Amino acid sequence: MLLREGLASLLIGSSFDVVGRAGDPEELLALVRSHRPDLVIVDIRMPPTRTTEGLEAAQVIRRELPETAILLLSAHIEVEQATELLASGRSTGYLLKDRISDVEDFLATLDRILKGAAIVDPALVQELLAARRVDDPLEDLSPREREVLTLMAEGRSNAGIAHQLWVTEGTVEKHVRSILMKLRIPEAPDDHRRVLAVLAFLDSH
Repeated sequence: MLLREGLASLLIGSSFDVVGRAGDPEELLALVRSHRPDLVIVDIRMPPTRTTEGLEAAQVIRRELPETAILLLSAHIEVEQATELLASGRSTGYLLKDRISDVEDFLATLDRILKGAAIVDPALVQELLAARRVDDPLEDLSPREREVLTLMAEGRSNAGIAHQLWVTEGTVEKHVRSILMKLRIPEAPDDHRRVLAVLAFLDSH
């Protein structure tokens, strides 16, 4: 409850219109169906068992209101069960709760999700990179490509990555094409290949 109220106060103070707060999945779904908000922030673990109730509610929201942006929060790196939701489309994110402490970065992340980005917490990306297997396609990525992949997971555009790494946007485009090829992400006409590049190897860990 403290986190929920503190987060609501932060958002209100940052000019967000907070239309409701929920302590359990049923209350959350009722609020979302009633208010149809632009963004829903959901704790993966909610009462009564505090396992995956929040995630399951988020999946219902995605099915019923596909245009609603969803940010999942978790105290631990445990997104294996959230992979399907993260890969389902745009305007979806997964962050560790301690990421909220960096208010400016957190608000920037919300803005990117609202604008259509799909974002994975950098801590998850780093753990997966550190735990790669011998047959993992990540073995083929260069150190620079891993940096680009991490920034892609944060929802940054090619221009944003170029600014962060002090390289040209054209160089970033080459790295992204190489990453998609090495991770064997198939050609597709949608906007989700960048996120799939981060999620494709989740199943192997």
